Amino acid sequence: MQLPFIERWRVWRDRKLASPSFQRWAADFPLTRHEASKRARALFDITAGFVYSQILSGCVELGLFDELADGPRSADDLAGKMGMTPAAADRFLRSAVAIDLLERRGNGRYGLGKLGIAMPGNPGIAAMVRHHRMLYHDLDDPLALFRGERSETELGRYWSYAGSADPAADGDERVAEYSLLMSASSGFVAEDTLDAFPLSDYRCLMDVGGGEGRFLLQAAQRWPHLQLRLFDLPAVVERARERFRDAGIEGRAEVFGGNVKVDSLPRGADIISLVRVILDHNDDGAMAILRAVRAALEPGGTLIITEPMSETPGAEPVGDAYFGLYLLAMGSGRTRPPREHRAMLQAAGFDQIRFVRTRRPLQTRLVVAKAA
Repeated sequence: MQLPFIERWRVWRDRKLASPSFQRWAADFPLTRHEASKRARALFDITAGFVYSQILSGCVELGLFDELADGPRSADDLAGKMGMTPAAADRFLRSAVAIDLLERRGNGRYGLGKLGIAMPGNPGIAAMVRHHRMLYHDLDDPLALFRGERSETELGRYWSYAGSADPAADGDERVAEYSLLMSASSGFVAEDTLDAFPLSDYRCLMDVGGGEGRFLLQAAQRWPHLQLRLFDLPAVVERARERFRDAGIEGRAEVFGGNVKVDSLPRGADIISLVRVILDHNDDGAMAILRAVRAALEPGGTLIITEPMSETPGAEPVGDAYFGLYLLAMGSGRTRPPREHRAMLQAAGFDQIRFVRTRRPLQTRLVVAKAA
């Protein structure tokens, strides 16, 4: 059967654009030169991406962003702290300048660049950079990962609770490690979610899978009338209890330990949040969580899901490439496009489903639904 005209045209176009003679012509012709150069740079950046990430990792390990937040320094000044000769330190600092982490200042000094400026005061970013060492190890043979030839992965061991039939079996030390990472990296998510969806009209918020309580702590600061509940693994909620006590809100914050896939959730909240929870689970697990939430809500109660999603306009690499491979290496979960979230929510007994705009959709999108 003959292909439609548009498909035949695309085949011709692809062959034309892929030919070396056309690419040489496009690189020389004034009207196409800029676009050809732009595409070549983009392809090279993909090729060199691992090198760039290791420069960032080095800056984090050396504490350069915090060091330079106090003012620009020269390579000679920093060499001792970096454990390098001045010449080696200067080479490393120049590599960070090249990818906008640092910038040159006067008199041979270096300061924070337009990307590096975001690092001081955001420990969650640095924590994720350090954490990525495990991901890089798992991706040393990406095709083996996709083909299911890896019997065990670094991330699978680290996030063992996600695919475990008994996630509470992880020891307190193990749980503390990954709950601390989630807490450190979730500040922007909580901020953007609560800015997009105020909770002033609600009485009781229960955060399911809420870790050490970062989301609830931010909600508590904004709405002093709000009663708070946290449901997570028993070892995790004990850490949350301590944080609530330290914040002086233990009188309005309850914690409940259990396994959301097995145990019933406490009833009584009029709004329940799932903050970066659904994407960590395969479809069966995600549906079990959604049905448990529905059972805990009275008709008309509200559910909010906030997490990165697939097919997000302008952020496709984050949802489909980065999280796609991260969750594959983790061994559980996947990012889903909005249409799949809608279908799963409907199947779990929710309606009035709507997507609310957030400030930074590349890191979190927000869906709101009502219990039918």
